[in-house]
Amino acid sequence: MIRLSSLETSALQGSSAGGVGGSPVSPPPEEVYQEEDDKQSGASDHHETGEHRTIYINAPQKQKFCSNAITTAKYNVLSFLPKFLFEQFRRYANVFFLFIALLQQIPNVSPTGRYTTAVPLVFILVVSALKEIVEDFKRHLADDAVNNSIVLALRDGEWKGIRWTEVTVGDFLKITSGQFFPADLVLLSSSEPQGMCYIETANLDGETNLKIRQGLTQTAGMLTTKSLLEMQGHVECELPNRHLYEFTGNIHTSHPKPSKTSPLCPDQILLRGAMLKNTTWAFGLVIYTGHESKLMMNSTAAPLKRSTVDKVTNTQIIMLFLLLIVLALISSVASEIWTAKHATTDWYLGLDDLSSNSNFCYNFLTFIILYNNLIPISLQVTLEMVRFIQASFINMDSEMYYEETDTPAMARTSNLNEELGQIKYIFSDKTGTLTCNIMEFKRCSIAGRMYGTLEDGLDPKEIHDILRKNTAATPYVREFFTLMAVCHTVVPEIDTETNYIKYQAASPDEGALVKGAREVGFVFTTRTPTHVTVNIFGSNEEYEILNVIEFTSTRKRMSVLVRTPQGKIKLFCKGADTVIYERLGAESQSFKDINLKHLEEFASQGLRTLCLAEADISPEYYEEWKNTYHKATTSLQMRERKIEDAAQLIETNLSLLGSTAIEDRLQDGVPETVADLLKADIKIWVLTGDKQETAINIGYSTRLISQSMPLLVINEDSLDGTREAIRKHAHDFGDLLRKENEIALIVDGKTLKYALSSDVRRDFVDIALSCKVCICCRVSPMQKAEVVDVVKSATQCVTLAIGDGANDVAMIQSAHVGIGISGMEGLQAACASDYSIAQFRFLRRLLFVHGAWNHNRMCRLILYSFHKNICLYVIELWFAAVSGWSGQTLFERWSIGMYNVMFTAAPPLAIGLFDRTCSAEVMMKYPALYKSSQNAEGFNAKVFWVWIIDAIYHSIVLFWLTMLGIKQDVAWANGRDGGYLMFGNMVYTYVVVTVCLKAGLEMNSWTWPVHMAIWGSIAMWILFLLIYCNMWPLLPIGPDMAGIHIMMFSSGIFWMGLVIIPFMALLADVIVIVIRRSCFKSLTEAVRESEITHSDPGPVILQGTKQKLTETARLLKNVFMKPVTTAHVPIEVELKHGYAFSQEEHGVVPQADLIRVYDSTKTKPKGV
Repeated sequence: MIRLSSLETSALQGSSAGGVGGSPVSPPPEEVYQEEDDKQSGASDHHETGEHRTIYINAPQKQKFCSNAITTAKYNVLSFLPKFLFEQFRRYANVFFLFIALLQQIPNVSPTGRYTTAVPLVFILVVSALKEIVEDFKRHLADDAVNNSIVLALRDGEWKGIRWTEVTVGDFLKITSGQFFPADLVLLSSSEPQGMCYIETANLDGETNLKIRQGLTQTAGMLTTKSLLEMQGHVECELPNRHLYEFTGNIHTSHPKPSKTSPLCPDQILLRGAMLKNTTWAFGLVIYTGHESKLMMNSTAAPLKRSTVDKVTNTQIIMLFLLLIVLALISSVASEIWTAKHATTDWYLGLDDLSSNSNFCYNFLTFIILYNNLIPISLQVTLEMVRFIQASFINMDSEMYYEETDTPAMARTSNLNEELGQIKYIFSDKTGTLTCNIMEFKRCSIAGRMYGTLEDGLDPKEIHDILRKNTAATPYVREFFTLMAVCHTVVPEIDTETNYIKYQAASPDEGALVKGAREVGFVFTTRTPTHVTVNIFGSNEEYEILNVIEFTSTRKRMSVLVRTPQGKIKLFCKGADTVIYERLGAESQSFKDINLKHLEEFASQGLRTLCLAEADISPEYYEEWKNTYHKATTSLQMRERKIEDAAQLIETNLSLLGSTAIEDRLQDGVPETVADLLKADIKIWVLTGDKQETAINIGYSTRLISQSMPLLVINEDSLDGTREAIRKHAHDFGDLLRKENEIALIVDGKTLKYALSSDVRRDFVDIALSCKVCICCRVSPMQKAEVVDVVKSATQCVTLAIGDGANDVAMIQSAHVGIGISGMEGLQAACASDYSIAQFRFLRRLLFVHGAWNHNRMCRLILYSFHKNICLYVIELWFAAVSGWSGQTLFERWSIGMYNVMFTAAPPLAIGLFDRTCSAEVMMKYPALYKSSQNAEGFNAKVFWVWIIDAIYHSIVLFWLTMLGIKQDVAWANGRDGGYLMFGNMVYTYVVVTVCLKAGLEMNSWTWPVHMAIWGSIAMWILFLLIYCNMWPLLPIGPDMAGIHIMMFSSGIFWMGLVIIPFMALLADVIVIVIRRSCFKSLTEAVRESEITHSDPGPVILQGTKQKLTETARLLKNVFMKPVTTAHVPIEVELKHGYAFSQEEHGVVPQADLIRVYDSTKTKPKGV
């Protein structure tokens, strides 16, 4: 039986001696910590190379550093030609045509001229090059938007706005609140006390909480431009590397005096891609720029991606090439046999003069050239044109336009349009992709009563009424909101003009709670190093902050000891229900169970919950505990463990007040989109840098995880522990391994690091693929990419990665298709993506409509292009059989050249641009329709060769029936007979009519462009024939064609054949279509029929349990309902109460010290 790991780490039990007014507090003996002391962490895994970088301050640099310009484009001026040609000649068709073009340059070999292949090939390459240039130009424009952003730099003694590209190593920059850092900086000073600043790293690691960085003491006082200009010295630091959380360096200052050298660590580093928050300004010194910044070091070069359809086509082209070689060999051998047989009897042909060996070689090359169009040279240019226009359709789709930010969808490449229709795995970032990164206080439970709704939030009037009426719940409500307004590390900032209070919160949860308290009248107004002031309905109450016991992921709670305005000492505590409940006193039993039920309801709505509790502390007990706590905080050994033990002594006998529920607001339509993607049999993995609890909560709120779904949590700290856990779970799955089970796998970044090591990777992947949902937490950018690569190689399925931050770039580039969200975290992900959209919900339309349509269109286009070419050019084989295997072409040279360019060019374009299986509304309504393209039902080796055989069958009917019709030459009035060109033009006409009508048979939707393409192509050939046959002798072109049209159009056999022969050729196709759509109807065909007849399959489906359904209704039922056939793996289900809290742990400034340095009554420096 697989047993889930708990999401909480077991906390130490409270001491029975502790409590209000208890006996004197005694710390545990020193021996308790000895074992833990031996387990302290070792050295970092960063390895110094002995080399370093030196940056001189206010002095010229002695070496040249990397430019700060970045690019996500695929090409530049120098690399375009080699990269482009490499990409083009990865397509075997282009290699083949280059080979044919070279063969045609050999004298007396080509029966079709020297340039009939070279010119189209050059044209194809030029068109492809123009498309690539246009698409890459868009990437360069997006890069320019980032590179041309403005930042303040200290130049010539004053602050000047410069472009990011002009930023150089050694520059002083002034960053203001809400700005991204344009390079990696050393923080010198800021508007905040002691050189602190808040930064948001969601763009780097996906975490929602703000982090604190602090300048060194020797630079924190540099608050003016003058002080920066007077600064002298240099910085020594490690060479550029991709370790986001590691940095070593020193700063040496010779002025201001005295000279001083201080170490630099990650706490002083501001990384490119992070954003300054809740800090008016910060001064920084640039140390790494451009592609040497840690963010860009974690990015990979833009890959050259190819669609699965392209790869399948490539493989089949090889097979067709082998078929062509076989046909050329057969024809060459047959030519030798025919020559040997007729050399003596047909002496006038001069066959005796030919050398057998050289004749065979020349014949072989001639037949290769004659049959080379079995592989359509026009296919590539048709594909490029169609893909480019399909991309324009995506760009112009108003349903994927986001009006709030004026952001349309954008296809940054068109090579993957059809790949959007085959997605099996989606790897999604969380912050900014699924969520808005906005938290709101929505609901609460106080003393067993629930307040607020998910839609409307809390009603302040309801709270005011309770406080005015002085009911039994009044003291609980008052204490509840007082705790929310006091127990936190938030700093208020008052706008002097509007008197509006803006809260600076490192924790978004705390920010939401303080704002929620303000909404009901408990307004946190002032913080000083010793006090906080709360305005309660117009009356100011001042609370003295005695102690702050910090939040950690191990403690899962935060406590504040305060002295109330009445002089009482209170402990306010907020945290997870598991840790709060085990510390409650007996008086909380009355509504403890009701509160748990409320927590379950909050959790079922995807809300983040905390429990609030308080305790009255006697002054005597507090004084004794304070001494114990002071000793713990100043201990030199195992300080954290001693502080935790001291906290256990005071955080006991708590009185439960209630619980809060915060909404981590999702982007619009995310739950519905996720649900529909799952119905389309797409597996969704969430890869986030955020905390585990937060990620799990989002899993519930997005409906990715259901309340009944067990969680398989793997959190291990070592390779051995990970190996043991993974192998145990793999064994427990048994026969259900690698089969989809209703289980969600949760794994953190540290465990993932070990899980992806070589010896346990396979078992881990097997477990992951056995679960319906996988959530990876606290993962680095490169780990995201590695997970994508692992799944790609293990499943051979098409993958899609979607994200909005710079930390998602590597993942986006690793997946088969990369989607960037043009969101709040900058444009790095969008610039590096294949397609960009403004909202996650647009992904549904991008896949279900554009993806499915484009896949169906491209598959039909490719199949049809091969079909029409084989239909015409295999006829040359049949003609060779009756023309002595001479290599003579049946058709006139210009007619052959114009076949793909004019007469059959429009139907493939119509198929590729306008064909659609069902309307967009139906495709969106029934996600199961996506499975047809997802499973490549319309394009695989079997389907490909069915089309090839069908084309060969058509060529047989078209040639031999026509041959039969004019077996006896027909004499015309002028005494001439038709000759082989007359016969060739008759066959050619039947071929054009047949292949155009074949396109019509394969069309799912007949629109006016389709009609124009089919009937227009036939008319174009007739018009061309009339004009071309009358050119000579006015123009020296086509003398052999003169008068052919008169003879052909005056022949009854031609007109009879025009009706009968295409009909006979297509009769088999029609019979197959009728049988398939009557007896073997696909899901798509059934839904399309329902759409055409405007009938609603709902009533038929609803009767499915009462009577036997028809085949159509049964198929349609699958659209509405996905039967659950997954086997059950017995896993213990842990009851979820929705706990989640975001707060930086072990920051450069502890939370207890942080609140002591702020005085919101003082004016901040302006940094000028």
